[in-house]
Amino acid sequence: MQNEVKTTELDRRIAGALQLNGRASWGAVARHVGASESTVLRRAAQLTETRQLRVIAVLDVLRCGLGVPVLARLRCRPGTAAGVAEALAARPEVRYATVLAGSADCSAEFVLPSYRDIARLQRDGFPAAGDVHDVETFAVMRTFTSNHDWDSGELSPEAVTDLRGGDVRPFEEQHWERPPEQLDELDLAICAALGEDGRLPFKEVSRQVGTSESTVARRVDSLVRRGCLRFRTLAEPAMFGYALEFMLWLSVVPGELDRAGQQLAAHPGTKYLSATTGRFNLVGQIVLRHYGELYRHTTDVVGALPGLREADVTLQVSTLKRAWAPTPAASLEDA
Repeated sequence: MQNEVKTTELDRRIAGALQLNGRASWGAVARHVGASESTVLRRAAQLTETRQLRVIAVLDVLRCGLGVPVLARLRCRPGTAAGVAEALAARPEVRYATVLAGSADCSAEFVLPSYRDIARLQRDGFPAAGDVHDVETFAVMRTFTSNHDWDSGELSPEAVTDLRGGDVRPFEEQHWERPPEQLDELDLAICAALGEDGRLPFKEVSRQVGTSESTVARRVDSLVRRGCLRFRTLAEPAMFGYALEFMLWLSVVPGELDRAGQQLAAHPGTKYLSATTGRFNLVGQIVLRHYGELYRHTTDVVGALPGLREADVTLQVSTLKRAWAPTPAASLEDA
């Protein structure tokens, strides 16, 4: 088991700054969190060492034509949900896996070569298939907002603008309808290096991929501008004081789907929201400060969505994998 560093307000602000810009200079982070650069470096190193904080680069698979995200919602034999979720998290094509409480027992996000591969997934079976009673799959059509866009609310609006730049609209609004981009071998090699460490200096990336530092910088800038590459800061919501995380499964009248999606995506607790195929055509991940806020969120936020036909809430009791990476919860399961 990893020894955790007790997080402080400064830690939360450092993680919040890196969520806004995973490659922000340590000087810029220090300026916005109100601490010296040496202090910021020391605390960030401790949080990284204990796996409470990590910056990685993530390819947008839809933008790059590298696959189709497919959400799976599973019902399991009593007492087996944790084992099923562990088996799901171990699969290389699974980007996200969590244990749920409610009408489903666990959920996972697969990235498949194409939507046609959903049939193969269903035919070949899921991990720990003997413990799975029922599976529903939902192919992602459009993402309204993702974890990359989420602002934990630790820093001021001025800091958000400074760290993110002038355009702070949800990233997906700028790119989702454009045709997929084509990446070459050098692009993929650069992304692989930054996928291990999103703050890796370009000089080191250039050494690993065998090209010049200026070429790496130019390629990364192009990939980010074209919506291909994102920098994701992995930090559990609890670090920021969000004690409750849950998934929303909504059925919305098709003519109101875009309006409902935009409205729910604008809520500060919405970390992720996508339009999907299937019985539920709007699926989200939400965080709240405490369990007592769930009722008002259900009545006042979800209840106010236009065209809502059906809503289901499943609480996330243990999330084992995010953005391809095992979480601290997964480390505890392994210990």
